[in-house]
Amino acid sequence: MKIIFILLILFIPNIAYTENFNFKKIVDLKDPWGSTFIDENNILITEKGGFIKLVDIKNKSISLINHNLNFIEHGQGGLLDILINDNFVYVSYSENRGNWKTSTSIARAKFDKKDLIFENIFQANPPIDSGYHFGSRLVIKDNYLFASAGERGQGMIAQDPTKHPGSIIRINIDGSIPKDNPKFNGKSNWLPEIYQIGIRNPQGLTLSPFDKKIYMSNHGAKGGDWFGEVKKGENYGWKILGWGGKNYSGIPIGPKWKPGFTKAIQYWVPSIATSAITIYKGDEFNEWNGHALITSLKDQSLRKLIFKDLTSVKEDIIFKNKIGRIRDIQVHPNNGKIYFLAGDSLWLMEKS
Repeated sequence: MKIIFILLILFIPNIAYTENFNFKKIVDLKDPWGSTFIDENNILITEKGGFIKLVDIKNKSISLINHNLNFIEHGQGGLLDILINDNFVYVSYSENRGNWKTSTSIARAKFDKKDLIFENIFQANPPIDSGYHFGSRLVIKDNYLFASAGERGQGMIAQDPTKHPGSIIRINIDGSIPKDNPKFNGKSNWLPEIYQIGIRNPQGLTLSPFDKKIYMSNHGAKGGDWFGEVKKGENYGWKILGWGGKNYSGIPIGPKWKPGFTKAIQYWVPSIATSAITIYKGDEFNEWNGHALITSLKDQSLRKLIFKDLTSVKEDIIFKNKIGRIRDIQVHPNNGKIYFLAGDSLWLMEKS
């Protein structure tokens, strides 16, 4: 019994003291999903129900921006992630493809504070009649747009590289296809936009400012959440692998991992419902520089991973049950303070 107790202690994450932090509500929103800073005082936010809002975090004011996206709010779908880059706004969303069929789609528009006129640059095919598992996060690296597309609750579709759902997408920022994607490098049966396959519901994606790698989080079933690296031409294994989780019926899905598939850096069983992630860089919490911050929905927590040594990943629970279900996380570009979309609000976390 003593040996079992010691092992349990070793695998319980450290819990940080939330008294070291102040939480401030900036504005109230309705089902916010994605956010992106456009400058030090203004942040663009999507609401799943279809609104794009510009929030002045200094004056705590909200402006509504008109748009022309052909979206539909259906189950987990609606307006999803948003990203600004070189005066262009990119949005991932559930596109209405007719007869209740939808896709995780991506559109871009020139930034304007009043009207955003979007044009599609990607559609996940085939469109599917499902309200589940759209993903979806956006990252830009070296003029390539990376996006996560969920498997829409279709399971083994994530193992079919002739279909987009359940994969990481990589396109040029104008929507054209990079000539070094896997299809042109030994994966001739893959769709040209697909970069990696075998993923369930990837709601976190981020570019590390330190090693310039892209990392992601995946929302598992009944257990099997994980944090890992995006790797060209590889396969995370869903639904051959269950990553330690089970179907909601209680039936085991498959092994946690086996050779031939990409191995995640960290797993969570039972599920914490992983959402957005970032690799922290900033002054406010400078002791966290280079560490991964993992947000969660069901667990309502912020987790910190020290993962430089992959043989000994250290996890800390920074806080839990303070601001509700956390959907997104952003680090202020100047001061390093942290902003969350949680519950129906935009929150600030800073040191006491």
